Amino acid sequence: MPGGRLTQQERRQISLGLADSLPYAEIARSLGRPTSTVTREVMRNGGPTAYRADLAHRATERRAHRRRSPSARGPEPASQPHGRDGGAVAEYEDTFIAVLMASGLPRMPARVLTCLFVTDAGRLTASGLAQRLQVSPASVSKAIAFLESQSLVRRERDERRRDHYVVDNDLFYQSTIASARANDRLVETARRGVAVLGPHTPAAHRLENVARFLDFISESITRAAEQAREVLHTEPETPAHDAPRPGRD
Repeated sequence: MPGGRLTQQERRQISLGLADSLPYAEIARSLGRPTSTVTREVMRNGGPTAYRADLAHRATERRAHRRRSPSARGPEPASQPHGRDGGAVAEYEDTFIAVLMASGLPRMPARVLTCLFVTDAGRLTASGLAQRLQVSPASVSKAIAFLESQSLVRRERDERRRDHYVVDNDLFYQSTIASARANDRLVETARRGVAVLGPHTPAAHRLENVARFLDFISESITRAAEQAREVLHTEPETPAHDAPRPGRD
């Protein structure tokens, strides 16, 4: 993070920006900070409606003190596969959680989804999620129920009748199609209102325009998702410097 930790003055500027309903990117530019830094700061300290600069600053100082205190240290972080930097992975997870929360996900579903995303297998049991996140199974269960309702995870049962929660290559396709279907229901409801309110009234005109707009958006989203679906199943190209070199004659 450029410039180290946020200062109390920077947190007050964030608070003022939120009060003026400025987007995170604009607040970040005024501070010379990455947008992810501001997003994470706000989401870790109450969200955009409850953020308080002084409380956030004190909470950060308490967290820093606990990290410095030997008596407050928990178990050493588990070793990471593929030689990953454990600290960098934890920082990335915090950022991912903050971005998901900014897009509308509650905190626990955002934590569960992030945990599944950064797991190489892309799948975990409820007990595995509870252990990794250090939360109760009940918290995991509620988060999974929410994510399933949004088509953001799917459930698979193994031969031992254990449920595994999975994110796979079709995740975004499925959630995008679900979003389009939700739009279709709004279109149907809006057009029903046209008949109820009278086709030549201002309210009916408004609802008809909303229905036409959402109908167009829904159709465009579905068509784009179908066209782009194969991208989700394409192997990333090998960077030029990693590509195998032809053998010498």
